Amino acid sequence: MQSRDAREDVIPQNILLIQSDPSDAAGIRNALMRSNDDVFCVAWVRRCSEALARLSAQDADPAERISAALVDLSLPDSRGAIDTFERLFHAAPQIPFLVLSDSDDEAIARLAVRSGAQDYLIKTRFDSYQLRKAVRSALERTVFANARLGDQDRAQVTLDSMSDAVVSTDVTGRVTYLNKLAATLTGWSQLDAAGRPFSEVFHIVDGVSREVIEDPIRQTIAKDTAFGLAPNCILIRRDGREVAIEDSVAPIHDRRGRVTGAVMVFRDASAARALALRMSHLAQHDALTDLPNRMLLDDRLTQGIALARRHGQNLSVLFLDLDRFKQTNDALGHDVGDWLLRCAARRLVACVRESDTVCRYGGDEFVILLSDVTDARGAAVTAEKILRALGAPYRIDHQKLRLTASIGIATYPNDGHDATTLVKNADSAMYHAKNSGGGMFCFYGGQGRNRTGVDGFAGRCMTTLPPGRQQPEQEMERETRLELATPTLARSCSTN
Repeated sequence: MQSRDAREDVIPQNILLIQSDPSDAAGIRNALMRSNDDVFCVAWVRRCSEALARLSAQDADPAERISAALVDLSLPDSRGAIDTFERLFHAAPQIPFLVLSDSDDEAIARLAVRSGAQDYLIKTRFDSYQLRKAVRSALERTVFANARLGDQDRAQVTLDSMSDAVVSTDVTGRVTYLNKLAATLTGWSQLDAAGRPFSEVFHIVDGVSREVIEDPIRQTIAKDTAFGLAPNCILIRRDGREVAIEDSVAPIHDRRGRVTGAVMVFRDASAARALALRMSHLAQHDALTDLPNRMLLDDRLTQGIALARRHGQNLSVLFLDLDRFKQTNDALGHDVGDWLLRCAARRLVACVRESDTVCRYGGDEFVILLSDVTDARGAAVTAEKILRALGAPYRIDHQKLRLTASIGIATYPNDGHDATTLVKNADSAMYHAKNSGGGMFCFYGGQGRNRTGVDGFAGRCMTTLPPGRQQPEQEMERETRLELATPTLARSCSTN
């Protein structure tokens, strides 16, 4: 986002909006005039005759000179869409026209482009950001056209004041110009880049696959059409550093309509892309532990079931609840409780493979997806490993605190064929383990259960308490008394 001082340096652009519908016109005006990067002044007219009058008065007041026009060809005094456009275009051929079209009239919009319009926008397919980007790109391409026709000095000043980077080439695809921002983003000066192939100066790869993207300038010149690059494009600068970008490319024509080169308008999208990734991460992860949340678990579990079904494999779901955690949280305070949850989360992640998923399901509950287990023995080994890891003491200010957990296990395909059923059955098994004393894991056994849901678990619960160790209730009671004797806890904590 630009500062106020930066915006004051941007040359205001007068946009003529030719639109009969007041509601649509208000939306477009608001979108353009609320831009953080550009200064647009929008003049609205409702009829073709009004637009012609405004365009014919271009030289009366330089401050009111129109820089670009947005036109909806469905005007009340129209004598045909293409006829209307040609009358407007001939009144001001030096400015760029963008056609606003309904989806049903896209063929007419294409004809308008062939008659001289810069581009067209389908009214139901663009948002405020895309509208501003289209107008900005049209303006910058027109500046290039003017520069090539002789107004070099004025064009240079205008281009360097733009908030976007601009690169142009000749018809062979060799660089002819970079503005200051393009030189900054690519790492190439105007002097060094001039005459070099565009692909040498502008090296772009797919941000996901890392595959080199085909030279967009050559495609534009060959097809004589404008287009934008796909999302996730990465520009590799001259010094090897990488910049996320978004851009559009368009051919340059002479007055006879022949292609004489191409121009690319692009901007650094690193901040916007980083914010989008961060928001996506926050939407799918728990804020306290940074573990996947329920939404991401459901997605991965659904995918895991589909893969297991396809390859004839098993998977297991472990539902874990920390025993008597509420009493500990209430006694020692929420800060210590949150710290314990983060420690428990780290220990859980350390107990499983990278291909498995540990999710904070809510409160003191966690769900672990073991995506590739051959049988129940494998799930039992992991469950025992988890119980031992969680049972190791947590040290706070030279004091020890111990936790135990109850784990329920459900396996695919024996205990369910969908994500909801597997999690529910693992939860049922967990409650049986907790009601049996906690500090143990229990397999779901659905056959023969009564309404309480416990009969099917008979003989299938296992504890990892070593011989001679105190029962969980006694251990937790002793450790809690120990911590309550230290009302103020230091913030330097360890899990050794």
